Amino acid sequence: MSTAKQIYYFATCLVDLLYPKAGLAGMQLLRREGVEVIFPHDQTCCGQPAFNSGYRDEALAVARAQLACFKREIPVVVPSGSCGGMIRQHWAELFAGQPDEAQALAVAGRTYELTEFLVDVLHIRLTDLGEPLKVAIHTSCSARREMGVADRIEALVGQLDKVEVLTQERKAECCGFGGTFAIKQADVSGAMVKDKTDALRATGAQRVISQDCGCLMNIGGAFEKQHARQGDGPTAQHVAEFLWERTA
Repeated sequence: MSTAKQIYYFATCLVDLLYPKAGLAGMQLLRREGVEVIFPHDQTCCGQPAFNSGYRDEALAVARAQLACFKREIPVVVPSGSCGGMIRQHWAELFAGQPDEAQALAVAGRTYELTEFLVDVLHIRLTDLGEPLKVAIHTSCSARREMGVADRIEALVGQLDKVEVLTQERKAECCGFGGTFAIKQADVSGAMVKDKTDALRATGAQRVISQDCGCLMNIGGAFEKQHARQGDGPTAQHVAEFLWERTA
């Protein structure tokens, strides 16, 4: 059994603004495992948008504001590989030489992506209560390459005995979002998400599951635009909301 009794929950900007149900589902999964979820109301952003755009001073100011939210030495759980990757991998560079560098490194060292925490720390066991369903999984680049937790989402969905996981041809490829990349390189981003959605549609899956809201926004938005031309395609859903829906 896990000894994690309390955690901080860092919900991310996109959960706050666009996917609140995913954020709530993640907290419900944790609470059901006996974990007290602490949600600091002053939390905002991890600093990634400014950091990736080269605005390091602005990114530092935003990231620094989060340190006051996560003072206690308990895990910080993030329902996003992208934001988790920013904190765990890039805060070290962002805070290098700063007076609060040690504090930032301490937070980074106890930050977990949600599926990683559910599998590696809580050792969660799931019972599928849903109807038979075919799904495809999209693992974000950050979860795959920065956090190294690509297989955790598959381990969780794989516990659902009425869910069939279909493998897409472009499984390890980026969906083309990349935050500000989708704005600065719109044509390239558009071509990438077309390749991704074509591969996902070809599986025949009814739903696409991911642990990153940026990917879900990009893939789901592309499917909505393609609907009129190609007919029904899969819907996109955050893994936390999917797991809660199947097991609650």
